[in-house]
Amino acid sequence: MFSIEHDFDTTVITLVDEGSPRLEEDVTIQAFEECVTIEQFDPRRDMVVKIVMSMAQVRELAAALNLPEGVYRMKPKG
Repeated sequence: MFSIEHDFDTTVITLVDEGSPRLEEDVTIQAFEECVTIEQFDPRRDMVVKIVMSMAQVRELAAALNLPEGVYRMKPKG
C-alpha cells in the first residue's frame, strides 16, 4: 500500500509494508525541485534515517531498475 500527497513545494510518497510475516517500517519519499529525500524509522537506533539524492541520482536509479547487471553512465541531457 502507498499514499501520495502534493504539498506546496514537495510531493510526499509513503510506502507501507504489508502482507509479509516480518514487516519493515514505513518509507517516506519527499520529492523537491532540487532533490529527493528518503526516510525510514530505524527501531534499533530509535531514530529516523534520511538519505538525500540529487535529481541526477534519481534518474540513474530509475534507469537502473530496468537494466541488467553491469556498469553504466547516463548521457547528459541536451
